Amino acid sequence: MIATARIDAEARSARQLFDYPPYWAACFGAAPFLPMSRAEMDVLGWDACDVILVTGDAYVDHPSFGMAIIGRLLEAQGFRVGIIAQPDWRSAEPLRALGEPTLFFGVTAGNMDSMINRYTADRRIRSDDAYSPGGVGGLRPDRCALVYAQRVREAYPGTAIVMGGIEASLRRIAHYDYWQDKVRRSILVDAKADLLIYGNGERAIVDIAHRRAAGEPIASITDVRGTAFLRQGLPAGWYEEDAASIDEPGRIDPIINPYVDTRDLPQCELEKEQQAAATATSAVVWKARPRRGGGSVPPRQRTVLRLPAYEAVRQDPVLYAHANRVLHLETNPGNARALVQRHGDRDVWLNPPPIPLSTEEMDYVYDLPYARVPHPHYADARIPAYEMIRFSVNIMRGCFGGCTFCSITEHEGRIIQNRSEDSIIREIENMRDKTPGFTGIVSDLGGPTANMYRLACRSREIEAACRKPSCVYPGICDNLLTDHGPLIRLYRRARALPGVRRILIGSGLRYDLAVRSPEYVRELVQHHVGGYLKIAPEHTEAGPLSKMMKPGIGTYDTFKAMFERFSREAGKEQYLIPYFIAAHPGTRDEDMLQLALWLKRHGFRADQVQTFYPSPMATATAMYHSGRNPLRRIRRDSEKVEIVRGERQRRLHKAFLRYHDPANWPLLRAALKQMGRADLIGPGKQHLVPRHQPAASDYNSPVRKNSSSAGVSPRAAKGRLLTQHTGLPPRVQGGKPRSS
Repeated sequence: MIATARIDAEARSARQLFDYPPYWAACFGAAPFLPMSRAEMDVLGWDACDVILVTGDAYVDHPSFGMAIIGRLLEAQGFRVGIIAQPDWRSAEPLRALGEPTLFFGVTAGNMDSMINRYTADRRIRSDDAYSPGGVGGLRPDRCALVYAQRVREAYPGTAIVMGGIEASLRRIAHYDYWQDKVRRSILVDAKADLLIYGNGERAIVDIAHRRAAGEPIASITDVRGTAFLRQGLPAGWYEEDAASIDEPGRIDPIINPYVDTRDLPQCELEKEQQAAATATSAVVWKARPRRGGGSVPPRQRTVLRLPAYEAVRQDPVLYAHANRVLHLETNPGNARALVQRHGDRDVWLNPPPIPLSTEEMDYVYDLPYARVPHPHYADARIPAYEMIRFSVNIMRGCFGGCTFCSITEHEGRIIQNRSEDSIIREIENMRDKTPGFTGIVSDLGGPTANMYRLACRSREIEAACRKPSCVYPGICDNLLTDHGPLIRLYRRARALPGVRRILIGSGLRYDLAVRSPEYVRELVQHHVGGYLKIAPEHTEAGPLSKMMKPGIGTYDTFKAMFERFSREAGKEQYLIPYFIAAHPGTRDEDMLQLALWLKRHGFRADQVQTFYPSPMATATAMYHSGRNPLRRIRRDSEKVEIVRGERQRRLHKAFLRYHDPANWPLLRAALKQMGRADLIGPGKQHLVPRHQPAASDYNSPVRKNSSSAGVSPRAAKGRLLTQHTGLPPRVQGGKPRSS
């Protein structure tokens, strides 16, 4: 209750974004676009910028792009904000284009991690970049947030630098770098920045800007939630605890067989679950431990947990897994403590996560005067990421799914932040009336997920104390309210707007939540599916699913039956397209074989597939690097995880997903023989691959119909293809990243 009272009081006392007195430059008003040149500054009457944002993305003034949200928000506070987009990083000169800001430089890689943006999961360079004009690749450097910050420091040695965005957020402590196959230092150390903002940055950036405008030195701003910085020594009045002494959570919900839909459990098992729930809270709470040598436990708000030092986790994968686990346990704004990790002779200090934005604040952010188009600097150049989200509307942020391979929860938080229905409707109307090319079709109403809008814990007390990494695994928490009524009402109101012909839902659907609301599934299927609906079961086997923290294939089957029934009722021919991941930690060759057999039985033929991509800070990445399972307490003898390493095995796992591709048949034949499953090689329906290899010239010939596609329409056959998913969000700050 102490933690709950503290977070409630802090949330109430947290200064609202719209409560700050405007800075004097508010007299200039809102700019048509934030300036990218001195000439534009002259037109606006500015002699200088107060804040300059340096970004790895092309500047699109749309609320799905982070630099637009932060820039327009600071402008609304009265600050003059300039943009330097995709500067040539080979010298410091492009960073001098707008002069030195009066307050600080804000540096971000953009909406995507620059390494994931540039490299495939096989470490091959991509030929394109969706966030660049013309889709041209190579316009940003590797680890571009770090490089930009260094160039800013070179251009203006004494200026203040604040880093943010997903690239910085996911590298705020020592982290495993997949591309170099080693543990790197916190990006804050290498970038030589003053502050790092992690997670949703609005509250922090506004506070920092006003304090800088009041004359406060950047070095003294060390108390803002959601920030990290470098310091030496422990401040007066603080208590330090070794993270190894407190990694002991309370009751953990029993692991449920992922194949089983919990509603179908035998009654006796349900009774056991209910009895267990009656004797303990459903939340996983921090268990206080006595201090060494006796004495009272220090107050959480004045306690910092010391993680193993960078030098230690670099050498010891087990310590790395432990540090990763503690970091993820300390992500709830209601009970998280500050964290500290030594790097050489200095500490990287992480303040607790930011207080989530209220609905009124979300409305304030999204009601700002965005032009909703790219800056005129790009003329007619096509920016693919903008084309994708041009007619979409973000309705919420955050995700409580906690999937281990996904970085959404770590970046946006697990507490859902919602816009009001009126604000969403206003944006649709503005898009209809002002966005060029609008044809009456809204491409998406969503966020990190399609259907977490207004879903929350039934109790603020439980929410503030909970330390579970997911609200929906191994089953949906009893404390989670899953009423889809507000979302249904929003859909109906939005599609009734004059001039709106169709509203599609393109965000990732949590089908395990959707099946709790048949009315929602009916509404979605009959009005908001454009022929195909993409969902992400990710796998069919218990091993990998337990390491992903994903529901079992039984829940997928339940949703599929509802989808098909409601499609028939509407007289529509519609198809599900499931996504799957190859080579995820915890996946054996036998698991991929079983998945391939499942795909063949159901007539799915993957067009493109995704191999697991170890992104910084993700729990699955800690598994990949350490071979341990951070979902449980880490010890030297703790559970080991099957890891897919090496190019051959990763290619094999991808090949199982594309079992129908003749180019993969030699590899699959060899593997099946080695696995003792040569019985799956042959010409029959029960076989996975044929015995004989066609000529290479035949590989690109049209795919012949098989038993699962014979007699269906071309559209139906097309609907059975699986398409690629990226594994990390294409949009983060204010956008609609892929749901896990």
